[in-house]
Amino acid sequence: MKNTALTHIHEQLGAKMVPFAGYNMPVQYEGINIEHETVRNGVGVFDVSHMGEFLIEGENALALIQKVTSNDASKLQIEDAQYSCMPNNDGGIVDDLIVYRVKENTYLLVVNASNIEKDWNWISAHNTVNAEMKNISEGYSLLAIQGPKAVEAMQSLTSIDLAAIKFYAFKVGDFAGIENVIISATGYTGSGGFEIYCKNNEVEKVWDAVFEAGKDFGIKPIGLAARDTLRLEMGYCLYGNDINDTTSPIEAGLGWITKFTKDFVNADALKKQKEQGVTKKLVAFKMVDKGIPRHDYLIVNNNGENIGIVTSGTMSPSLKQAIGMGYVSIENAKLGSEIFIQVRNKNLKAEVVKLPFYKG
Repeated sequence: MKNTALTHIHEQLGAKMVPFAGYNMPVQYEGINIEHETVRNGVGVFDVSHMGEFLIEGENALALIQKVTSNDASKLQIEDAQYSCMPNNDGGIVDDLIVYRVKENTYLLVVNASNIEKDWNWISAHNTVNAEMKNISEGYSLLAIQGPKAVEAMQSLTSIDLAAIKFYAFKVGDFAGIENVIISATGYTGSGGFEIYCKNNEVEKVWDAVFEAGKDFGIKPIGLAARDTLRLEMGYCLYGNDINDTTSPIEAGLGWITKFTKDFVNADALKKQKEQGVTKKLVAFKMVDKGIPRHDYLIVNNNGENIGIVTSGTMSPSLKQAIGMGYVSIENAKLGSEIFIQVRNKNLKAEVVKLPFYKG
């Protein structure tokens, strides 16, 4: 088990620690519902230092990124970020990621913790243009400071105007007395805030300063369990649940990050799929009958015939209602469709709804 630079602090705070993507990670501190509400209404801090970071540099950096990712990275200005995915050769997804354009020919790719080695090998195998690649994952930490009070709570720590950083943009500058910190207006919660990238030997100082600056705003540490309920309320895909090596970006509703204005891995097959239509689709649903959907539960129609599978499900702390996402056959994917989730051998009624579940 790997530890982050802050594991000892999570343990001191009494966090329940669990193995996650090869790391010892805090799943909760006070409780999922309290932590979830803290982020929705105030400000909370996640240690997500297990995420992977790759630097792609040199005059051919963009060419490599364009080849392996589905979105169009040529549109990125310096200090822009972009959500994207890496298709594989079989119609599935290697990983989803964020691409940051740091300088003219320098890009930072932020990938999922469980896929660091797989992603590195995949990108390396496609690096026929000799772009410079550096895996800096082991040396960097990442804090997600999320919630509607994040800007106000953190402004005292930096000379950068936090309110002026647009969604999916970032600045490199001073934060908590440390220089060259990436302050990115990204996140996985739908409640605003920032992600802070710094070196491992700096992150404890940053953590302490963040909690000191935020104490009048009710700031709290937040675990991975609330991160999951927050992202699910927004309908954000989680790799390994809602997307994986066998699900295509078109099936997953990620056509908006799949740009056929350029050539990329498996582009022709995905374009054909978009034009001809898919046989299954990722949908969001709310439970009508009482019961909580969970990953891998079967989805059936009113005749009890198997039509799909649940990929994510929970009791939504904000809505006080059970919600989920899953793949269903295309004829059952329309908004308002009645579907049934098999929970302990009972077929419980649910309705296909529009995302996001939570509208702040």
